[in-house]
Amino acid sequence: MHLDWTALGEVTAVSIGVTVAVVVVFALGVLGIAQVESARERDGGTHALGLAQAGLCFLACAAVVGYGIYLIVPQFH
Repeated sequence: MHLDWTALGEVTAVSIGVTVAVVVVFALGVLGIAQVESARERDGGTHALGLAQAGLCFLACAAVVGYGIYLIVPQFH
């Protein structure tokens, strides 16, 4: 049995990198929601930039998850 350690290392590094990136993007989405809530409590208004930030971040996370499911499920190919 031959194991390609270089390929295994590349897969591990990419997996860890994508995981960290998705967590950071999700955290930025939560920060956007927090900005909206803070603006509502402070002056009763909405913080459009925070809402847009949260929407884009959560959409990016959903796209990454959807792409991962597409790669795993062979019926989608």
